[in-house]
Amino acid sequence: MSQNFNDQLVLIAGESGTGKSASLIDLPNHERVMYLNCESGKKLPFKNKFKTFVITDPYQVHEAFDHALNSPDFDIIVVDTLTFLMDMFETQYVLPSTNGMQAWGQYGQFFKVLMQEKVAASDKSVIILGHTRSELDEKAMEMKTAVPVKGALKNNGIEAYFSTVVATKKVSLKDLEGYSSGLLTLTEQDHLLGFKHVFQTGLTKATIGERLRSPMGMFTTAETFMNNDAGLLLKRLNEYYA
Repeated sequence: MSQNFNDQLVLIAGESGTGKSASLIDLPNHERVMYLNCESGKKLPFKNKFKTFVITDPYQVHEAFDHALNSPDFDIIVVDTLTFLMDMFETQYVLPSTNGMQAWGQYGQFFKVLMQEKVAASDKSVIILGHTRSELDEKAMEMKTAVPVKGALKNNGIEAYFSTVVATKKVSLKDLEGYSSGLLTLTEQDHLLGFKHVFQTGLTKATIGERLRSPMGMFTTAETFMNNDAGLLLKRLNEYYA
């Protein structure tokens, strides 16, 4: 039985173009960030000094966590994105397999080993990015939004493996009225555009079908929306678990 857990773990989920990758720009000490690029080497939308590794085989992510464990060279590990990582596993290991049942079992096991062994045992802050997909739940007559995953993992959803899940959003300034905290600052550009890229940390009436979560008391109602700043988010986690 393992007693390992990593309280510096967060899932940043959202649709394309809502600021997932851009939220990494203010991470501290870029040269101490291990950035695992699972999206065919696609460049980040800002200049950086991350230690970048382009992932061409899913198991390289397991190896990267092993390499970083107890290493004095890294403080933060970023996986960008989990969605493409699992797609890569399906393409390389599931589809070519002659035993589909066994291959889908390996698909699920790969993710569980990543989360329950590699991430849980890591002594680094871990940020995992994921693309979301929204579907209409006809029975409940509401939109359900989640990071898509296949096989048996779909039953619980990958969000179940995280205690902190935030969503990237483009929110109009009008909809941000009433939310005011030290975590949310409006810039001149925000006012010119009329919207702001934010992290949504908690549910609202309009987003009850999303899988956002955080430990009790980590965010107040006024902090439902914050700057899309992964460095600021990790700082709040550090303060909460101190």
